[in-house]
Amino acid sequence: MREKVTAPSIRARKGGPKIAMVTAYDYPGAVIADRAGIDIILIGDSAANVVHGMATTLEIGMEEILTHVRAVKRADPRALVVADMPWLSFHISVEDAVVNAGRLVREGGAEAVKLEGGRKRLAVINAILDAEIPVMGHVGLTPQSVHAMGGFKVQGKVVQAAREMIEDAKALSEAGCFSVVLEGIPDVVGELITKDVDAPTIGIGAGPATDGQVLVFHDVLGLGSGEYPKFVRPYADLADQAVAALERFRADISSGAFPSDDEVYHLSDEVTAELLKGLESR
Repeated sequence: MREKVTAPSIRARKGGPKIAMVTAYDYPGAVIADRAGIDIILIGDSAANVVHGMATTLEIGMEEILTHVRAVKRADPRALVVADMPWLSFHISVEDAVVNAGRLVREGGAEAVKLEGGRKRLAVINAILDAEIPVMGHVGLTPQSVHAMGGFKVQGKVVQAAREMIEDAKALSEAGCFSVVLEGIPDVVGELITKDVDAPTIGIGAGPATDGQVLVFHDVLGLGSGEYPKFVRPYADLADQAVAALERFRADISSGAFPSDDEVYHLSDEVTAELLKGLESR
């Protein structure tokens, strides 16, 4: 039986076996991810897009994230359960950030939290760590900064921006983040950061040199709609399979093939006869 994955055990994986992380937002998703041996389940604010159909992650709040965290936690996964801190849950004040991180742990059952941003988030990160809550960092393309960045664009493509990102990742690692997500950056930058920081790096569109990789549950299984980002590799095509299954279901209803005799409940001949006799006498 696989041992429970913890924040310290992930931190100890630096330079070791690659870390597999996937988002999940509900009980069945967590069960599937855990059965597959995934190391970390992230309840991402990407639920805004892939579950709720929102345009950006800015639209989802603490209450929605908490609902998803509780659902994942009910699966009792051996994977480490990490909850995203949604936009404005850690931006207003340090005290507010600690309270919100604590809610994700106390009310949701999260075992760690993830928040976006580099050195400018150090005061918040340090305070959350002081509250004994493990923190996963996140630099590069940070979706909560979509408007400031002018869209979902690859980051670190010029020398100064890449150097700033490296310093951000180092600062997060030195502060005590047990891992750092690197999103939407050139592969060389992902490799340089990975070599330069003590914490394991988990890439999403950051090249193959990172200490692990993460993708969105729905993207991996081909449950998305429209075009996938360049860094996504769907490992199944479940959306089309689901549509085909529902089309067959609808056709069987129309033809009368569903339900079949094996799929209905029957009365005994004696009870049926008695029932019919009673109706006929009315």
